[in-house]
Amino acid sequence: MLPSIGSIAPNFSLLNQNSELISLNSFRGQNSVLLYFYPRAMTPGCTTQACGIRDSIDQFDQIGAKVLAISPDTPEKLKKFVDKEALNFTLLSDVDHAVADSFGAWGLKKFMGKEYMGILRYTYVIDVDGKIKHIIKNVKTKTHHQDSLQLISDD
Repeated sequence: MLPSIGSIAPNFSLLNQNSELISLNSFRGQNSVLLYFYPRAMTPGCTTQACGIRDSIDQFDQIGAKVLAISPDTPEKLKKFVDKEALNFTLLSDVDHAVADSFGAWGLKKFMGKEYMGILRYTYVIDVDGKIKHIIKNVKTKTHHQDSLQLISDD
């Protein structure tokens, strides 16, 4: 069953850009979490989205929210992305897309008339107790950071 608003977010452990294992449950009781899925590091839309978060990270910190961004890229590629764009939050590697699948963020996509399976650009706002407060399925890369901050601040 896919996670829904009010349910406890499924725990996972993934390698970050430094090949360190990060578990979602490690934030429980300490921070709310903005968890977002993006298709691929170093592509235009994903870079716009990540840089918006980067430029707003102080605001996320002020409201006690940690940012975790998940893609099917390897930790090595994530490290290059972090270094190239001076990203200041955690990127996680979900190479086999198992975590994306467990959150419903792996599915059928269409591009230039072709259908294929890939990452769906979904965002989950998870409260300090591990409950899903919001799910955003129509993410706009240019305003993602503002939209997310607004949702978290309103809670």
